[in-house]
Amino acid sequence: MVQKKGAKDFFNIDERVSELALIAAPGAEELTEKINYHLLRWAKEAGFEQETFIIESECPRFSSGDGKGMIKSSVRGDDIYLVIDVGNYSCKYNLFGNQNFMSPDDHFQNLKRLIQAVGGKAHRLNVIMPILYGSRQHRRNYRESLDCAVALQELQAMGVENIITFDAHDPRMQNAVPLMGFDNVMPTYQVMKTLLKAVPDLNLDRNHFMVISPDEGALNRNMYYASVLGVNLGMFYKRRDYSRVVNGRNPIVAHEYLGESVENKDVFVADDIISSGESMLDIAVALKKQGANRIFANATYAIFTNGLAEFDKAYESGMINGVFGTNLTYRTPELLQRPWFHEVDVSKYIAYFIAALNHDMSVSAIIDPHEKIKALLERSKR
Repeated sequence: MVQKKGAKDFFNIDERVSELALIAAPGAEELTEKINYHLLRWAKEAGFEQETFIIESECPRFSSGDGKGMIKSSVRGDDIYLVIDVGNYSCKYNLFGNQNFMSPDDHFQNLKRLIQAVGGKAHRLNVIMPILYGSRQHRRNYRESLDCAVALQELQAMGVENIITFDAHDPRMQNAVPLMGFDNVMPTYQVMKTLLKAVPDLNLDRNHFMVISPDEGALNRNMYYASVLGVNLGMFYKRRDYSRVVNGRNPIVAHEYLGESVENKDVFVADDIISSGESMLDIAVALKKQGANRIFANATYAIFTNGLAEFDKAYESGMINGVFGTNLTYRTPELLQRPWFHEVDVSKYIAYFIAALNHDMSVSAIIDPHEKIKALLERSKR
């Protein structure tokens, strides 16, 4: 039986590390507001009155492009949680009269500016960074930079004690800062909950359902889904042409399938990111050729860098039946209106994490949601 945490477990005033404060970096306001909503609700249930946990902040820019971070009230002695979305490309700033879109580099600079504005006055600095900055450049093959490792070391040098990220491209990046708190969290339970709500007629047994890994890099996350669901696992591997390099990488020649038959089965394919989406669509085509029934794609970060047109066509032709993506990064209004896109809300999960850390509680049960998924599956069967 899953032990459900009550409000008193998260807002015992005597057991808090210190006053809790949220700071939203530009572009992360929506997610921070949702986290704040859950924290305020639990605080009220525990008899603790608080108007908001959010500290007002700003990162204004001069017309020359220079910027600064500003925090508009005292944070002395607070347990601060800085929330940042380095993938929010909708934010703009003026540069010599032109409108510029913010890149991940700009967002990371804003984070450092806000840390500077805190000025070492906080009791503890924690960073909630769902998309880990520079994480797609996670290893060195040739004469290349290691952006993520250097960024983590910068944050450690600036006094950050904990970093909470979600579904890191390669969680081994934490090896760059072995003495700093680093939690790589997977929103597995939230994805399963949204999937079962969106597709109530889903039959999750091994005769009707399979989990497929899109490549060898995503094998662990798909293995977890297959294990907790008790279904079979298949995988694709990318056959590359190692004789040439295109855009800094060896081009994919084909996606080869390994595993048992998918004929007449619903298929679930999970990855950390849908970027252009070409690989996911290629895999859907290959699965349909092998007789798969419905295909549901999941990506923690569904960013669709090449637009939505190809996925619209895939949905209309029955190639893809649904895409599940989290609200951990920016989603365009157009994406949110698509009938094939299902948003996975992770704000409550983050709020649990923040409340636990603020009380120096163990987060192991939050990180491993195996029991919660089992309870969810039992409810769905009933």
